[in-house]
Amino acid sequence: MKREEKAQVIERLAGKLRAGSAVLVDYQGMDVARTTDLRRRSRESGVEFVVAKNTLTKRAADEAGVEGLEEFLTGPTALAFSEDPVASAKLMAEFADQVETFALKGGLLEGGRVLDEADVVALSKLPAREQLIAQVVGGISSPLTGLVTVLNNTVQGLVVALGQIAEQKQNAEQS
Repeated sequence: MKREEKAQVIERLAGKLRAGSAVLVDYQGMDVARTTDLRRRSRESGVEFVVAKNTLTKRAADEAGVEGLEEFLTGPTALAFSEDPVASAKLMAEFADQVETFALKGGLLEGGRVLDEADVVALSKLPAREQLIAQVVGGISSPLTGLVTVLNNTVQGLVVALGQIAEQKQNAEQS
């Protein structure tokens, strides 16, 4: 690889390390069919699967100001980048369960927090971002729905009571 190409790879990796999350995996021993399947599933999940030399990844991490990835950069290493850290962790953990030779090494969250393998597995078990947002919105709207129901029942009860009073007055005037 020429010097200019290396510089471009380092710059691209550094930008991705600064911008989002990454999961580092050992892909050694994967055949072409499994690699193709992983790349296809990555595209479908919005995950970018990148294989880069460890030395270039180390330089990119230094350039991005990320510390602590060096321990994971031994042997064949690939990186899975995504805006949603759960998506890449889920996909890579799922693939690691299915393929014996595929192993999780660690990861990186936005803000530079380095994760070990156990952290990546824990992250993979979280609900997807959209599901978490739906749960938060549901949690916020639930008390509001209860309040609206109570207020609605109170107003409805008042209307019924006023209707009964009006009916009693009509009956009293007719008698």
